[in-house]
Amino acid sequence: MDYVRLGRSGLQVSELCLGCMSFGSSSWRSWVLDADDAEPFFRRALDAGINFFDTADIYSMGASEEVTGRLLREHGDRDELVIATKVHLPMGDGPNMGGLSRKHIEQACEASLRRLGVDVIDLYQIHRLDAETPPEEILAALDSLVQKGKVRYLGASSMYAWEFATLLSTSEREGWARMVSMQDHYNLLARESEVEMHPLCAYEGIGVIPWSPLARGHLAGTRKGVGDESNETTRGRTDGLDRRLYTDDSDTAIIDAVRAVADRHGRPMAQIALAWVAASEVVTAPIVGVTKLEQLDDAIAATEIELTDDDRSELEAPYVPRRSTELGRPSLR
Repeated sequence: MDYVRLGRSGLQVSELCLGCMSFGSSSWRSWVLDADDAEPFFRRALDAGINFFDTADIYSMGASEEVTGRLLREHGDRDELVIATKVHLPMGDGPNMGGLSRKHIEQACEASLRRLGVDVIDLYQIHRLDAETPPEEILAALDSLVQKGKVRYLGASSMYAWEFATLLSTSEREGWARMVSMQDHYNLLARESEVEMHPLCAYEGIGVIPWSPLARGHLAGTRKGVGDESNETTRGRTDGLDRRLYTDDSDTAIIDAVRAVADRHGRPMAQIALAWVAASEVVTAPIVGVTKLEQLDDAIAATEIELTDDDRSELEAPYVPRRSTELGRPSLR
């Protein structure tokens, strides 16, 4: 496993990030693995050299942070681990249980620290932008967490490039801790980030850590079609979000191209699709979510693949720009 700097920060992370949405409580989502079933994944990831783990308070309503924190304490070296979590989505029914007010950010951070069982969060990210809270309040609250030693680095997730530029410029103007990462939605079926977000991140020295690099299994060949009960995974049959994200006519042609390139390389489709994301000059580390050990093995093996220019051209040719702007900020992932 190679290690790379997260943007222009000094933080070194593995070239793969293990997404921990899949670990927590099966009562939250039927495909989520409980702690005992999750343990082998953390051992395998750590053995492979992965030091970067991403979760969120909303995943399993806090149970993902609890499982992630416990298993990393049991099997990892805390000094070498980079633990990331996120804040924004509502953790209860009360009026201050979600969003990015100073009150919620500070309370959510304290709760995440307790659940993770750590003294400091390495990368604290806003899960979505809160349009109802002034950017100055959001950023001042996040900066205070850094100054108090509760958070080391700051990041953001899915938003429009102009919104992210506003956050970066406001932090710079006020002398506050600056965000170092963008967790965006990026894969062969969703490439809108290439238009504005990725050039912005390249210019500003922001590390890109894409979520859903395999398009929720579509690019791994595990989903036969939206609503088709022959989908091979529980998540494929119950997810629902992919029915809004991946519906364009061009999707089938792209998946066929992935299959063709995979056959030529003698590799699983998942490895090819992930290698394409990782090869982007602006991408630091794709976030991979897994529920089977062979999926994790595929992700690790993908780091060894070098796609040719012809491979990339074949994979990219069928893409048609998305009509929907919803990809910028889906309701939940």
